[in-house]
Amino acid sequence: MISRRIPDEFLMQVEKPARYTGGEINCVIKEKEDKIRFAFCFPDTYEVGMSYLGIQILYFFLNRRGDTWCERAFAPWPDMEEIMRAHNIPLFALESQEDIKNFDFIGFSLQYEMSYTNCLNMLDLAGVPIKWSERDEDDPIVIFGGVCAYNPEPMAEVGDIFYMGEGEVLYDDILDLYKKMKSEGASREEYLKALLQFDGLYIPRFYESKYDEQGNLLGVFPKIPEARPVISKLIVTDLDNMFFPDKFLVPLIETVHDRACVEIFRGCIRGCRFCQAGFVTRPVREKSADLLFDQSIKLIEETGHEEISLLSLSTSDYTGFEALANRLIDALSPRYVNISLPSMRIDSFSLDIMSRIQSVRKSGLTFAPEAGSQRLRNVINKNLTEEEILSGLRLAYEAGWNRVKLYFMVGLPTETQEDLISIGVLTDKITEEYYHIETDKKRPNNVSVSASASCFVPKPFTPFQWEAQNTWEEFMDKGAFVKKSIHKKQARFSYHNGKLSVLEGVLARGDSRVFNAVYKAWELGAKFDGWSDLFSFEIWEEAFRQTGIDPLYYTARKRSFDEVLPWDHIDIGVNKSFLKAECERAYNETTTPNCREKCSGCGAAKWKGGVCFEKRNQIRS
Repeated sequence: MISRRIPDEFLMQVEKPARYTGGEINCVIKEKEDKIRFAFCFPDTYEVGMSYLGIQILYFFLNRRGDTWCERAFAPWPDMEEIMRAHNIPLFALESQEDIKNFDFIGFSLQYEMSYTNCLNMLDLAGVPIKWSERDEDDPIVIFGGVCAYNPEPMAEVGDIFYMGEGEVLYDDILDLYKKMKSEGASREEYLKALLQFDGLYIPRFYESKYDEQGNLLGVFPKIPEARPVISKLIVTDLDNMFFPDKFLVPLIETVHDRACVEIFRGCIRGCRFCQAGFVTRPVREKSADLLFDQSIKLIEETGHEEISLLSLSTSDYTGFEALANRLIDALSPRYVNISLPSMRIDSFSLDIMSRIQSVRKSGLTFAPEAGSQRLRNVINKNLTEEEILSGLRLAYEAGWNRVKLYFMVGLPTETQEDLISIGVLTDKITEEYYHIETDKKRPNNVSVSASASCFVPKPFTPFQWEAQNTWEEFMDKGAFVKKSIHKKQARFSYHNGKLSVLEGVLARGDSRVFNAVYKAWELGAKFDGWSDLFSFEIWEEAFRQTGIDPLYYTARKRSFDEVLPWDHIDIGVNKSFLKAECERAYNETTTPNCREKCSGCGAAKWKGGVCFEKRNQIRS
């Protein structure tokens, strides 16, 4: 019987005590003796972390090993942290309720730059030194993975290891080597040095950043011969033979996405020039439809969820999408299980599938035009015309939908005032289109259109990685301007906090010096920076002041193509020359066809797998 680490008297004092108790359906409990202890940490709340598919996959992937026990830890909300610090309760794992400072590994998933201070806070709360240089033989080895790990430098003083790519590829080797070397009495340093034999791992202690007299980065260089000058990401080329759990952890409280999920493919064929995920996950690799169907049915049976989501960066680009969706609807509708189809392209939306899903559970529709004008959509390579947008909405309205969410972006490269006005014009047209539909179906009298604008953040490994970012004042002015340009009373408009987006820009493209500001901000009280009610821009301004870091150097400054970038020692498989060419095509307002229409030679074919590799073989034959 595992006793709770937090007494009931304390649990009764906090919001959502089930965040800290564990005991969920399908959680894994093992005998801890002779086990490699791995704490999978998510630097946000339980509800956010448990909605992340990656935690489900890696949790069961690691626990399939008889010699390993993977447990979970999440960032405690301030009310619980206050209790834990007041009563000297270190951060603990949910399954065993034991201190994670006594584990062999602590793994963080970096999905969002604004979680960096939470990583520091969780390590401190656990009693683990924040910097790798201050850890000794008794401390856990800290691993960072996830999309933000592709620019490791802002957190390079923290992570012992940065894992580049997909976890299913190398974690068995990492743990096998650890087990072997630990039995031989090897030191921490010897183990980390031995890991250099594997590609895909960036181990900061064996590298150093060098700067010129003006403070510009010269590069990140190996300090020992065994360290690779360039670290390449790791990918699974055959998703059908990849591990995927046949059951999920089922939370006992509602989470952000309270549903089962299957991943239908990895990568994206579209090439939107602002989208980091679309480039770092190339090439596109699909699962077979039969496997996806079987996995979906199995997960519903094992979890009892009333919804299953078909996840990808662009779900309607799955080659067998319509047949798979209809097959799942036929099987799950009688059970009153809904099919969620995120990331659908408006020009590919099937009226039949829309109507069939609507018959199970009514919901709103979400579309992302990103830009209001055709010119700017060409710049970002959205490959979506206004007529396609309006015709897609027309189909949706005819099928009975009357709630629509629209996502736009402000601050995009080459943006003009006319482009901003176009957001309002397009939103009004989409709203008005509802009243032009002639249909015999009974439908609500009014439409509700909710439009929002995020702030453009240039990200590493995108064609816009060299671009200047707007200041927070410019973002806020643009958001207010767009709001005034929307005239239909049925349409609402909101825009993101420009201060938060600028800070995200600093961390996204920062070098190793930026860590000083992250650390100082945490010392000053920064945590849960992605939560608007807890975010304090003033804390970060003070942190920059005290550390001498100029945030505008990392955001508002346009970089030349020749400048050394902090992530140049990481290889995602997409050539830098291709990204440069795409940036130039953006300036010329020229679009690039998707990967199924024509291979553009981005470099991802080097993996010898996925859609782009298959397409090249077809061209050659």
